[in-house]
Amino acid sequence: MAEPESFLPLPSATLHVLVALGPAEKHAYAIMRDVEELSDGRVRMGPGTLYGSVKRMLADGLIEETTSRPDPALDDQRRRYYRLTGLGERVCAAELQRLEALVRRAGSADWAQRLVPRLGQP
Repeated sequence: MAEPESFLPLPSATLHVLVALGPAEKHAYAIMRDVEELSDGRVRMGPGTLYGSVKRMLADGLIEETTSRPDPALDDQRRRYYRLTGLGERVCAAELQRLEALVRRAGSADWAQRLVPRLGQP
């Protein structure tokens, strides 16, 4: 079984899709919409990027296509729905922890002083 750390660091598009799928299964358009919303409009994922990422994540076992439909009467049968696998959840959590540690280190006074020696000087 693959270790989550073996997938890190994740491409930005992959991380965005995993985060968008965290709460519930979604179809492609909903994933694109949620990525834009989660990023406050800073990330707009087009179909080519999304489907390329989905294809790789399916092959890696991070997500899976579902057969259930939230509301079959209101849904288009051509839509494909995706959800995280257990591995996908663990990989997403590992990447978020990695990024959190990076942000914490980058925000430390010692690190900032070494990066910009004049920081804090008039």
